[in-house]
Amino acid sequence: MMAFRFPLQRVVDWRRSELELTELKFQQLTAAVSAVDREIAELETAGIQTELLVRDWSPVSGRDLAALGSFRLHVRKKNAELAARRVECAKHLAAGRAALLEARRRFRLLDSLKQRRFEDWRLARDKELEELASESYLARWTGRLHADGE
Repeated sequence: MMAFRFPLQRVVDWRRSELELTELKFQQLTAAVSAVDREIAELETAGIQTELLVRDWSPVSGRDLAALGSFRLHVRKKNAELAARRVECAKHLAAGRAALLEARRRFRLLDSLKQRRFEDWRLARDKELEELASESYLARWTGRLHADGE
């Protein structure tokens, strides 16, 4: 019997490559969202630390309070920019997740088809081997009958 050969193997390989590339893109999108989240957390930490630092000053001048007010405005503006960037990254991440799920589905579909074809081939091979073994046994058995009868 011939060795198993799946006619769509090149397509399976291509789908596997496509899946790996999609997984890599998804990881990059996840990293981008994490980076924005990290920036937001760092900004919040800087704001809190600055507030605490200014509260500990004694005496606090009007210029210090003006600078603190400017810093607060900067933090709010930067926070709004980061929030908008995070929303955009989250949209890309959702699209990437959908693409990843679709790539997985397409790969699994072909892979399961390959597994079913392999199982059919294996059953046919086993049946052929069993028939060959039976024929060999019968040939030997018939040969012994003829040898004993002569």
